Amino acid sequence: MKNNKLELLQEKNKKALLGGGTNRIESQHAKGKLTARERITLLLDKGSFEEIGRLVEHRSTDFGLEKEIYPGDGVVTGFGRIDGRLVYVYSQDFTVFGGSLSETHAEKICKIMDLAVKNGAPIIGLNDSGGARIQEGVNSLGGYADIFYRNTKASGVVPQLSAIMGPCAGGAVYSPAITDFIIMVEQTSYMFVTGPNVVKTVTNEDVTAEELGGAASHAIRSGVTHLKAIDDLDCINQLKKLLSYIPQNSADLPFDMPYQGDDELRPKLNTIIPEDANKPYDMKEVIREISDKDSFFEIHAEYAENIVVGFARLGGKSIGIVANQPMSLAGVLDVKCSIKAARFVRFCDCFNIPLLVLVDVPGFLPGTDQEWNAIITNGAKLLYAFSDAVVPRITVITRKAYGGAYDVMNSKHIGADLNYAWPGAEIAVMGAKGASEIIFKREISQADDPKAKALEKEKEYADNFSNPYRAAARGFIDEVIEPSLTRKKLITGFAMLENKTENQPRRKHGNLPL
Repeated sequence: MKNNKLELLQEKNKKALLGGGTNRIESQHAKGKLTARERITLLLDKGSFEEIGRLVEHRSTDFGLEKEIYPGDGVVTGFGRIDGRLVYVYSQDFTVFGGSLSETHAEKICKIMDLAVKNGAPIIGLNDSGGARIQEGVNSLGGYADIFYRNTKASGVVPQLSAIMGPCAGGAVYSPAITDFIIMVEQTSYMFVTGPNVVKTVTNEDVTAEELGGAASHAIRSGVTHLKAIDDLDCINQLKKLLSYIPQNSADLPFDMPYQGDDELRPKLNTIIPEDANKPYDMKEVIREISDKDSFFEIHAEYAENIVVGFARLGGKSIGIVANQPMSLAGVLDVKCSIKAARFVRFCDCFNIPLLVLVDVPGFLPGTDQEWNAIITNGAKLLYAFSDAVVPRITVITRKAYGGAYDVMNSKHIGADLNYAWPGAEIAVMGAKGASEIIFKREISQADDPKAKALEKEKEYADNFSNPYRAAARGFIDEVIEPSLTRKKLITGFAMLENKTENQPRRKHGNLPL
């Protein structure tokens, strides 16, 4: 005897699993893209996905939409596990109305976001959408606003990750922009508020979608995307790796990896700084020597390269790293790198990830371009981010720490817990040459041999101030350490700070200099 009700359910499920149909799935594959369900299958632990809202249908009856009904309405939503840890996920289905967002499509996403916040687990959005479903008008726009509101309320409560795996344009870009991390797929994804055709009409600029808002443009020029991937599989693997450094929520701690312990001494660090103070070296080499093997995961690698940010493990424990990069602009602080680092510091502080700051900074970048683009306000963002952070914070000054940049880069004065310096560190208002030219200007100009006198005074200033010992004598540096001992000192220091608590003043929130 047939069970017609069971058959009806099976038929509906089968239709939902097909999305927009076989032809559209093949078209998606032809573009080098996976389907919404294939992406979820690769992202989550095998067999862990539980779908919510599979049979949801849109309610629109305008423009003939009542004749086109697809169960799920263009987005697959649910929960599952990554490495055994609970996550919530939504994956837009481009095979259904181009993944366009309708009222019910938005409701499904909002339901998942609400569950994630209630249960304290990350939200992962796999974005592949043509934008608002224009046939629904304001209902679609309202759906976007509902999502934006939840993104904002979830910020700092649970991690939010956005993968851009296809088009993301117009109002759709603002949800990823509010989330913690964005990763884009090269050649198959783009993000922009207004597309190439509108740009051409308004500004008469000829630009392709890839040039305007592709992964490379946003990774290098705008900094909108934190990571870029070569294809969908690489994108998913990077999402998994990123999650491994991050706790489930703001009340949780990062997951510790098994750690056997190895030789904590790093002799290479004793010779990594060039004798010529003006010669660059790669700070990423310092990071690799300090951190657990192959654990450094850089964020924003191609944007504002004069500062390096990323996650690593130290003795199996997750940390965030902010480091000046002497290989790019001598490691100066400028508008872009200040914003980049401030954003990263704020994230780490939200989710209890300790911060390691490696300092080799000659100051702020001078010039009209920087001043007119608000280096004052933007530099203050980094200062504010460090000052406001309550996670364990350790600073190591490897070479230069000049002027206001010394203060900004997690100095003892703005709340750093431990501050170390290498023996060759120079902590001063400015470099010896510039300082001596100002202090001894009259003596130099009146000398029989001004050039020789200038060199003499430069050496005098350097001997007195271009070293870490005056700062150490005042307690601004806790210890001057042999570089090879840095890793050992950091492991011990962060272990000591594990139970750090810090009471904040009563307030709604601070007023970050936006």
